[in-house]
Amino acid sequence: MAQTQAWENEYNSPQLVTKKAEPQSDALRFFKYLKKEAKIDLAGLHILDLGCGTGRNANYLAQLGNIVVGIDISKTAIALAESRALEMKIDSQTNYIVGDIGAGYPFPDEHFDLILDITSSNSLNDQERNNYIKEVYRVLKKDSYLFVRGLRKDGDKNAKNLLKLYPGPEHDTYTIKELGLVERVFSEKDFRQFYSHHFKIKKLLKKSGYAKFKNQNYKRNYWLAYLQKTD
Repeated sequence: MAQTQAWENEYNSPQLVTKKAEPQSDALRFFKYLKKEAKIDLAGLHILDLGCGTGRNANYLAQLGNIVVGIDISKTAIALAESRALEMKIDSQTNYIVGDIGAGYPFPDEHFDLILDITSSNSLNDQERNNYIKEVYRVLKKDSYLFVRGLRKDGDKNAKNLLKLYPGPEHDTYTIKELGLVERVFSEKDFRQFYSHHFKIKKLLKKSGYAKFKNQNYKRNYWLAYLQKTD
């Protein structure tokens, strides 16, 4: 990932991310789907959390009795995730790695039962994103699930304004100049086209939320995708 320093700065002085310890509501909703509709017991699984940040989802899953690997580009985020896992006495069930989710993954084929990408791959460039989708497909077991929360272009006036005023180097990207971050937003057509090459889209939901930046609330629109590797 080309934006390592930007993310390190962000975790040292957060403006977009939070350092909350509890799991994200979108992740909890997905876990409920796995239990109720997919009939998957969230215990005894090998799980990969891409862009795990401070471990809020990974540590929660470890508490449920899973073995969880978390990868993040920020050393600061990983250090906090590790310290929280130690305090929670789940450090033997978690493995936190400082790494690039847009490069090769140090895991064997079909190793994981579940993979999470919660607003992480939106910061990858096109080449990194292609690497990411190939590696996710490779290390995920057949019939297992990938959860993606991506940034949604459709109906997002703020995103469209950023695309116009601060265009990034690639299609549907913009630069947050104050942070030095580049983000990719997806139309529904582009999102479906990208992920359906490798996965079956079981559910694709729309979600809106707000992010606080410079003491102002900005609306953020998301895709919530429940994806299954079927072949």
